[in-house]
Amino acid sequence: MSLALQTTTRPTFWRIGPVGKVLFYYLAALSILVFLYGVYGRVSRYARGSEDPFDRVDNLPDRVFTAARLALSNRKQLDRDTVAGVMHAFVVWGFLTLLIGTTILGIDMDLYRPLTGDSFFVGRFYLSYSFVMDAMGLLFVVGVGVALWRRYGRRMERLHDRHTSREDDLFLGALFVLGVGGYLTEGVRILGTSTVRDVSFETVSFVGWFVRDVLLLAGMTPEMAAGAYPFVWWSHSLVALWFVAWIPYAKPFHMLSSFGNLVARDEKAGVRLPGVPADAAPEDIGPSEIDDFSWKQLLDHDACTKCGRCSSVCPAKEAGRPLDPRNVILDLKRYREDRDAGGEDVPIVADGGTSVIDAHTMESCMSCMACMDACPVDIEHVTQFTEMNRRLTESGEMNEHVQDAMMNVFQHGNTFGDPERKRPDWTEELDFEVPDARDQSVEYLWYVGDYPSYDERNQQVAKALARVFEAAGVEYGILYEAEQTDGNDVRRVGEEGLYEMLVEDNAAAIGDCEFESIVTTDPHSYNTFTNEYPEFEACEWDESDVFHYTQVVADLAESGALGLRGDELDYTVTYHDPCHLGRYNDVFEAPRDLVDATGCDRYEMPRNRADSFCCGGGGGGLWMDFEEATKPSEERLREALEDTDAGERVERFVVACPMCMTMYEDGRKTGGYEDDIEIVGLTELLAEAVDAGA
Repeated sequence: MSLALQTTTRPTFWRIGPVGKVLFYYLAALSILVFLYGVYGRVSRYARGSEDPFDRVDNLPDRVFTAARLALSNRKQLDRDTVAGVMHAFVVWGFLTLLIGTTILGIDMDLYRPLTGDSFFVGRFYLSYSFVMDAMGLLFVVGVGVALWRRYGRRMERLHDRHTSREDDLFLGALFVLGVGGYLTEGVRILGTSTVRDVSFETVSFVGWFVRDVLLLAGMTPEMAAGAYPFVWWSHSLVALWFVAWIPYAKPFHMLSSFGNLVARDEKAGVRLPGVPADAAPEDIGPSEIDDFSWKQLLDHDACTKCGRCSSVCPAKEAGRPLDPRNVILDLKRYREDRDAGGEDVPIVADGGTSVIDAHTMESCMSCMACMDACPVDIEHVTQFTEMNRRLTESGEMNEHVQDAMMNVFQHGNTFGDPERKRPDWTEELDFEVPDARDQSVEYLWYVGDYPSYDERNQQVAKALARVFEAAGVEYGILYEAEQTDGNDVRRVGEEGLYEMLVEDNAAAIGDCEFESIVTTDPHSYNTFTNEYPEFEACEWDESDVFHYTQVVADLAESGALGLRGDELDYTVTYHDPCHLGRYNDVFEAPRDLVDATGCDRYEMPRNRADSFCCGGGGGGLWMDFEEATKPSEERLREALEDTDAGERVERFVVACPMCMTMYEDGRKTGGYEDDIEIVGLTELLAEAVDAGA
């Protein structure tokens, strides 16, 4: 290496002196010890939580790799808010680069040089290092600047709530001071060292060189820069060391807890719910105290960054119900911190305003999982909300309308309270006989569900699907009066014991039949049969044996079994993604393929696929009455008629879920849309197309 390249480096601890160097290392060691003590305190606190029902650290290397990929890609941050995603990517990539760069410098100074008597922090390595550090540091500063503008300039509503505090201001301010302070220190150093050496190579540090030029324009001489450098260096160093020590004790801890949360994530969280131990006493079902939450749920609370993404997509909050997913998580976190500090012990969830979380807040949840889908750090809201609903159930504080529905299920096997013998009455109006799967072997055992069996409007959907099956020559059959409600929403309102009874009864009835696959009308049935029933010993099928009818019929249409040409109908329509079919189970294309197969002109709503907006019926919402500013179903119909590209030309609002049908028919009346749009089941659309083709 040439002499020029050997001297192409920067001085370390320039003008700091031996005493200053020793003091810096002492303070650095102290800050790291304070940091490690804080991390230990956090981890030991999680250990006081209950055991998590799912294995969270199996196959750890793969989990860490997946978490790193999610964190570095910023995929969840980019969803629904591209600016925030890019901003966060700049901050993360910039911060990690600066951290790695500082670590490299430390390795050279404290390991490589003492061991070898030489330095690798010179020449081309130094030039490359300086350029990368300046480039990525600039991204960091820009990202933090955008965050400051969104919070204080634009003042985005979702970033401000009752849990917003000075801590948030200090965190962003500290990041900005660190980023800008690093460049100021660099610029002063480049200017100051120009009195003793040629610094022309420092132009690779293009931001630092720019700061040097600004300082020169401001009247600072190299001599003045040399005199000011120790003050500037110590100011930057002390802020950096303080920030390291502060991380485990405040909002910056989310940089660690959120990654830990990604490592421990359950890919089926919310889609499948944890059961209750068979030997659990009633008082032990659901959280009564903060340590009844599992260690992963306590980690959830600490991972929350207060970003408000969950709040901004929550249909209950938008409708004016007393639920804000972010505040529930942060209320639990604040209560834990208050209890640890000697605060008053109060119930976790109860009715009457004397608890951490009010019962009406939990009743408001629609179990749509929009909050979890939007959360960039994979907080499992729905699982915790369901467990709090279990506590309400066990303490006798369940909503009275839900209690009535649960009593109907217990006595009659359906939420309507109608006799079991009336379940197959809808088949009598058909001009063909619907096969009984209990009496003959079938390819598809069709689980019809409560609403298609008992609700007059949804019976039309069931009849249409039966006609489609007949037209395609499908070998299918139903359970007739042996069928009971699937229990998906029974479980989500907290009635775990009743849900387990339904699993036993339905699994027994289905197990007595000979079939190849199960097909369901209702996405709620599809979800629990696919993801939850197989967790029980009574169930003899696995998730690959269950299909939603849209998947089965889409295959029939593609094979030509329905005889559709693709031009039978000419309606202008929009399709609504049901939460349990789309966001829960990623079934997006089959329903759209079916709509397109009829010849209809299909337009997407702005909120579609995984970003779809809930109808309001899930999580027991179908059985409850709420005081709402605007019902979720009304808002969704407004969106269909005003925000789609077709606008008021949309004639039909297509649904593939019985609960959605019920909620949107109600919203059409209460919202004043009866003359503007028609709610139609996808099977009704298909049956009409098949008839038109015939």
